[in-house]
Amino acid sequence: MGYLDVSNLSKKKDRANYIHHLLNDIRALEMMIERNLIEESPIRIGAEQEFCLVDEQYEPTSSSLDVLKDLNDPHFTTEIGNFILEVNLDPIILNDRCFSSLHKQLKSAMQKAKTVAKAHQSKIVLAGIMPSIILENISLDKMTPMKRYEVLNEAITKTRREDFNIHIKGVDELNLLHDSVMLEGCNTSFQMHLQVNPHNFVDTYNWAQAIAGPVLSACTNSPILFGKELWSETRIALFTQSIDTRTNSYVLNENQSRVSFGMDWQRGTITDIFKNNISRFRSFLTTAYIMDSVDMIHNGEIPKLKALNLHNGTIYPWNRVCYGVYNDKPHLRIENRYIPSGPTLVDEIANLAFWVGVMTGKPKKYNDIHKIWDFKDVKNNFFNAARYGMATQFYWNGKYISSHDLILDELLPMAYKGLYSVGISPEDAEFYLKVIKDRVKSHNGSEWGIRSYRNLLKTYKRYEAMQLLTYHIYQKQQKGYPVSTWEVLKPNTSKLPKSKQTVKHIMNTDIFSVDKKDSIELVLNIMKWKNIHHMPVTDNTKKLQGILSWKDVEGYLNKKEKETIYVSKLMRKHVIVTDEHCLIEDAAKVMTDNNISLLPVLRRGKLIGLITTNDL
Repeated sequence: MGYLDVSNLSKKKDRANYIHHLLNDIRALEMMIERNLIEESPIRIGAEQEFCLVDEQYEPTSSSLDVLKDLNDPHFTTEIGNFILEVNLDPIILNDRCFSSLHKQLKSAMQKAKTVAKAHQSKIVLAGIMPSIILENISLDKMTPMKRYEVLNEAITKTRREDFNIHIKGVDELNLLHDSVMLEGCNTSFQMHLQVNPHNFVDTYNWAQAIAGPVLSACTNSPILFGKELWSETRIALFTQSIDTRTNSYVLNENQSRVSFGMDWQRGTITDIFKNNISRFRSFLTTAYIMDSVDMIHNGEIPKLKALNLHNGTIYPWNRVCYGVYNDKPHLRIENRYIPSGPTLVDEIANLAFWVGVMTGKPKKYNDIHKIWDFKDVKNNFFNAARYGMATQFYWNGKYISSHDLILDELLPMAYKGLYSVGISPEDAEFYLKVIKDRVKSHNGSEWGIRSYRNLLKTYKRYEAMQLLTYHIYQKQQKGYPVSTWEVLKPNTSKLPKSKQTVKHIMNTDIFSVDKKDSIELVLNIMKWKNIHHMPVTDNTKKLQGILSWKDVEGYLNKKEKETIYVSKLMRKHVIVTDEHCLIEDAAKVMTDNNISLLPVLRRGKLIGLITTNDL
């Protein structure tokens, strides 16, 4: 959970004060390690659950602050989007039935949130990226109205000095400009924490990096964004680009993104990791400081290292190093940030058990892995896993191996060994690791989502398919069975109950358009080839300029000698239009009253779809 009481670091005096405390925190951490003050045992695990709030139409609903107020529970906190909340679970000692205990704690917290959300006509959905999210849900006015998020957005956009250019290419391609960090609000994750002994922290951290790709491949759950099929775990690409402080002109130099897998293996000590982050990334937030952390150690007190933790909270490596204090004892841990929310609570706890098992079950042959493997192979494994999920081929220990074979033949046996070595009960180890095994042999969240979405598109237009997919994710989550047991949705899946149908449910988004400078001869041929009776005329920004119908060009067809005529001469400039939120019956009335068979759909003056009498 990040600090909420922050301000922009703009004044020289504030910056100097912040840097003083930041450097002091580094010295204090070194002193605590030298004096063996950092807790070595017992080892604890923990987790943070982010979740989305939706309305009766399974669209994001801006009710997070109202729900949070009525929850009245310090475990819950806000996220950047006003339709997202987060619950922070209490740390628990890694032994015996700890995963079942954490599962029970998570289930209880989510049931509490579900009950309160229901009173606000909201439901809870777990998804790395909720399929029904559209661009309207991530506009600046949908940001949670809290200073932390306003300051973060202001600082990052000021540093960039230009819009965020999002380009993600998968089966489909997404290319858009956005004016704020709110794109981050599309992402929800299940962040997993593992406490680590400070004396072998760096080697343990490097192992966490080495296994990230294979672990992620089994857990992907975010294949669809704005109706486009992109990466198996699209969050990885989206978060990297949505919080990038670098301008496009700097992308090709050596500057590292704040969201990153890293540049190389870590070497040295734990403090060297923090020092590297401070060297690479400048601070842009500050908060109130009361005591000097070094003085606190001299006085026998344990500091919270507020300046260091605040800086650490503005960089987002997929495996993040964290310092914390629990029961008045300082500790170090690795925060796994790449695992998405969902598909179910049991899937999430299984992901945690699998990751912790592989972390603790590392064979001796993988000690000092930074001396054995090339870091770029590990980094490539991670991004391939984000793109392809269970279809990934990994370069592992000097040879290529499929995700299925690597997990089933090496990592799952390793996880069993690791869990047993730290005292996990056979009941917990068997139950949760079997969830992973069944998923590898069947399908994970991304594979189920992609197959289901493709089937829905055979019957429904894009937005309704997005909405239906979210509805069925919610329904299946209520039953609680792991995603490996979910049956892929069929094309004829029925519509939402009590669905309020609007233009966006039926509009065509795969649009052919022409420019007013195009020749009528070209337009005629396109209309013939594609059996199109109406052709919208747009400029290079997709703003609607006019409409050309078959009737408008009939006269040109009858001419024996055809002179070159351009679209601008024959198009109709005065066009009746609608927007995507118009009810279908209202759109139908407009078309009937005006005796038209085509209605362009605009968003802020730009053409986003068409509806015809056939669609009605």
